[in-house]
Amino acid sequence: MSTSRVRVIDLETAGNGANDVCEIGWQDVVVDADGRWTVNDERGALMVNPGRPISPETMAVHHILDEQVANAPYWKEVAPAVLRPSGKIDALAAHRAAFEQRYCTPRLTGGLRWICTWKCALRIWPELPRFSNQMLRYQRMPQGLVHEIGLPAHRAMPDAYVTAHHLRDLLNAASLEQLLAWSAEPGLLPRVPAGPERGKSWERISTETLTGFLNERDADVRFSAQTELARRGELEPPALVEPVQRTLI
Repeated sequence: MSTSRVRVIDLETAGNGANDVCEIGWQDVVVDADGRWTVNDERGALMVNPGRPISPETMAVHHILDEQVANAPYWKEVAPAVLRPSGKIDALAAHRAAFEQRYCTPRLTGGLRWICTWKCALRIWPELPRFSNQMLRYQRMPQGLVHEIGLPAHRAMPDAYVTAHHLRDLLNAASLEQLLAWSAEPGLLPRVPAGPERGKSWERISTETLTGFLNERDADVRFSAQTELARRGELEPPALVEPVQRTLI
């Protein structure tokens, strides 16, 4: 009997090119016999040959060396088996999923929908001060997270494992469809991220100042200001726009 399953993906890259993946990690989150979402033992990582030298900037983050990926298969050889494994997959997930979606294109994923755990964390835990994957780890201390499995940070499998614990708790707090809907929108920031109003919640900002935020380049800031103005009856609610995955090909 099939069960609901979401696969968390994390990538490490050699740079910013279309095929620059040098490692992919995954961790599944499934529904258990009691109907609760849980992190299972289906996890792993594979090295990927990016076809070019790894940049010093990215090497300084993940510490993957060129010689470690020299004999690995290329991205298009590795990706399908991880992104479309045997058995049912309801969605893919990642923390700040837009990054993974640059490489995990619809052609490779079969058009699976994505959950962004960063966007969903903004909704479920707005009181938290920070929302990076590792800050959520230590602010929340998710139950059952084995510290050693989640290390080293900034490697594909450990990061996917940590993200999966956030996803599990998000799925147990809101429905799969709700998380997918939030993930299709820009991020709803709980506070103003920069400028003279930095750190203030949106409801504390004057309508005039909020209107000025509508000209910001940052889509998350614009969306957050629009949402607050709509709450006050000053604007129509922001329209839901399905994100387009960039192929970079």
